[in-house]
Parts: sequence; C-alpha cells; structure tokens
Amino acid sequence: MYEDPCVVGENACVTSDSAPFKNVGDYQELVDEISELLGVPATLENRDFELIAFGAYDSEGELDASALDPVRTRSILTRRSTAAVRSWFEGFGITRATAPVRIPPTPEAGVYRGRICLPVRHRGVVLGYVWLLDDDPGPTEPQLAAAMEVTARIGALLADEAQHGADLSRELRAVLTAEPGWQGDMAVAALRTALGPRADGPHTLVCVAPWPSADPDDAPSPRTVPHATAVCTVPWGATGQSLAVLVRLRTPEVRTPALTAASRLLKEEAGPAARPPKGGAAGIGEPRTGLADLAVAWQEASAAARAALAEPRFGPVAEWARIGPYRLLTSLPPDAAHDRVVRTLLTPAHRELARTAEVYLDCAGQAGRTAAELGIHRQTLYYRLSRVEQLTGLDLDDGEDRLLLHMALKGARL
Repeated sequence: MYEDPCVVGENACVTSDSAPFKNVGDYQELVDEISELLGVPATLENRDFELIAFGAYDSEGELDASALDPVRTRSILTRRSTAAVRSWFEGFGITRATAPVRIPPTPEAGVYRGRICLPVRHRGVVLGYVWLLDDDPGPTEPQLAAAMEVTARIGALLADEAQHGADLSRELRAVLTAEPGWQGDMAVAALRTALGPRADGPHTLVCVAPWPSADPDDAPSPRTVPHATAVCTVPWGATGQSLAVLVRLRTPEVRTPALTAASRLLKEEAGPAARPPKGGAAGIGEPRTGLADLAVAWQEASAAARAALAEPRFGPVAEWARIGPYRLLTSLPPDAAHDRVVRTLLTPAHRELARTAEVYLDCAGQAGRTAAELGIHRQTLYYRLSRVEQLTGLDLDDGEDRLLLHMALKGARL
C-alpha cells in the first residue's frame, strides 16, 4: 500500500517545532493562494516529501469521505512518505518536470483520486512539490499557469531557506572544529550572527556516530530533524565522521527535544538523506544557555555517543549526565585505554576471563552476585579470578589494583 504525498486535514498541521522553516507563514500564504486560485486543496512538500504547509480549500464536497482514500489516510497520520511512495510518484517524471504533471487514479495502489503535481523549482533545480486533487473537470490550463507563477515564488523562498541552512551548517562546523582561543571565539560570533535572537536561548548538541559520509550534502536538512537549528558533519576518530545537531530547547531542564531528534536520526524514517549506519548511537550533551560553551557541549555529546557504542546498556541514545565513569574515561587519551596490565587478558584466548573480571568489579567484588550474574559456581569464579591475577600481576584484594583493572577494562571498550 502506498502513501499519498497530498495531505489534507488538521492532523497534518505544521508547527515550528515539527518543521523549523524560517518562513512558515509565507509558505502558508502562498499555498492558500494556490488553493484559492484553483478551488481545490493544495499541499506543499519539500523534495524529500516532507510536509511544509497545506491549504484546505473550503468548498462543499471537497473534504468528504471520498477524499480520504487509504494512502491519504495513512499520510495524514504519518505526515511523511516512504521511499517506495517517493519512487512511485517520481516515476511519473515529477523531478524533471517544469510544468504540471497529472497522475491518474490507481485504485490497486490505494490512490482513488487523481493528483496534479506542480513542481517547485528555482534556477532549474527542483526544491519541492505542490500537490492537488484532480477532479473532473479539473483546473483549467490558465488556472494552472497562474498557480505555477506562485510556485516560482515558493521556489525562491525554499532556495533562501536552503542557503540559510547551509550557512548555519558551515558556522556550526566551524565552532565545533575551531582551535580554542580567538579562532573559537570568532566562530561562535559568526554563528551567533547567523542565528540572530535564537542564539540567546537554551541549546544542546546531539552527536550521532558513526556517520557514513563527510559530504555536507549527505547530512539531513534541519527541516527534517525535529527541533534542529543546524546540522553538520564533524570528524570522528582518525578517519570517520559524526553528525552534529544543534537542538533548541524551551528550558534547560526539559531535554525531550534532544531525545526526539536523536531517536529520529537513528531510525530509517529519518529521510532519504539521513542514512545512519547499523549499530550507530547518539549522545546528548548538557544544555547550555547561549553559544559560548558549545564546544564543551560537543565534547560531552561525543563522549556520550562513544559510551553508548561501548556499552549497549547506555544506548542507543545516551545522555552525558547518565554515563557514569565514562565521563572520565572518554576524556583520557586514546592510548590510555591500552594499559599493559590488560594486554594479555584482552586476547581472544582469555575473553571469558576478561568478562569475568569486569562483571566481578561491576558487582563491587561480591562473589555471590557475580557467580549468579555469570551463571557459574563460586569455585569456578574463584579459579577464574586467580587466573586473572596471574595474567595481570594485580591483587584483587587491593582497592587500587581493582580500580586500575576496572578502568582498563572499561577503557578498552572505547
């Protein structure tokens, strides 16, 4: 069953939180203008089939039950289209079209009403689509020509929005990669200027890692990520990349928007440009008011993502405040995770001994709890612990030796 990109209904209403367009009111006015010109409901979506605005033309019979075919009903509930839906509608040539495209009813696909697609272009590039219900008789050619003139104005707005998003992405990346000192201060000042009044509110950063591409064009648009102000890719490790998302918050105490953005990015429905790899994780830094400490918040978000990748119990979305000792471990130099005391213990031949030692230390050295956790007899546990002592040269009755072994085992996960 296909979904329909033509959405009409109050459940499809776009708010500033669900689709952070700079010019939402302008888009709505232009879509309403098209609805009035043609006398039918109109829906505006970007080229990724994300809803921007709709105009529900108020005319008797336009919104009766016959308008709610299965694909439309599903679209109203989800407010988005799947990859299969996009491919199906794009098969009618809408990505290349410069004039209205009529799409006939297809009952076997659940499309009981015909559609008209008005491609929204700017300087030859398709940036979105206006969708209409096609009746008999439908809009006349002069009416459609007038509507296409309105889509040109929409295209100019979308192009401006895309440029603004690109500028924000560039400025955010500069903040997160700048050297401390005057370079970092200049980058923050540039981002503050680009954001305007929004810069003074509470924000946090989300890190999604690893991210499959360093190409900025492969990062999702902020419009497709709930509550996102800016999105960019940032180097991750020696050769990898991560995705950074600047998330606006209503208050520093309520972090739900960051959790929502992180969860969305780790799901397939994040959109065609957002393709998180399997096994990826996300980290969330502590909220900050203003932009001065964004670099620190990014370190926290990155550390939380590393912790989530190392410890499944933290993930797939981990908050800096909840990763316990990993707040310290992630700040250590990479080589510190390879302490010589665990070198032999971490070889494949001794994997079970390493797990036994880590569980024992996680259980605060309580033999009964450890044996129960591992499902082994206490005598087996004592034998394994003696082997751990032989391999590491540590005394597990000594508090500092326990601390060293515990940190080394946890650090090795990073």
